[in-house]
Amino acid sequence: VLDRKLDLFDFAILFKPIFQKSPLIKIHEMYTNVAGTNSLFSTVVIDSSHRDYFIQIMSSKDRTTIRLFPGTDPEKTDAVKQSLANLCLQILDLYPDIKVVKSKRSNFLSNTMCGMKLSWVNHIKIQKNYMTSGKKY
Repeated sequence: VLDRKLDLFDFAILFKPIFQKSPLIKIHEMYTNVAGTNSLFSTVVIDSSHRDYFIQIMSSKDRTTIRLFPGTDPEKTDAVKQSLANLCLQILDLYPDIKVVKSKRSNFLSNTMCGMKLSWVNHIKIQKNYMTSGKKY
């Protein structure tokens, strides 16, 4: 849970697809409702098996919640948890004034943030290089 409302229309403009190579995590599409209160992110994870699911962001007047969409509820493997943390990390990078105030997986998010904060810049560079190479992922 984040400490304030995230403008999902603004985030839709800034959102960059997330691609992680190992384990494979791909968050590639964002769908936002007309009211701008809910977004779904199409997500694929391949670790010990293949999982397709949605991550949901719900934004109210005083907080924003990031969770697995109950309609696709995958097995909660480390890679699935990592996908939630990766999306949260992108939000925190784009909106440095937003803070995490509650998390069921705070230790996982902390480990991810420590391990990925510096690699996020590399991730963006890799993604840009990949996109300009003409290859599709």
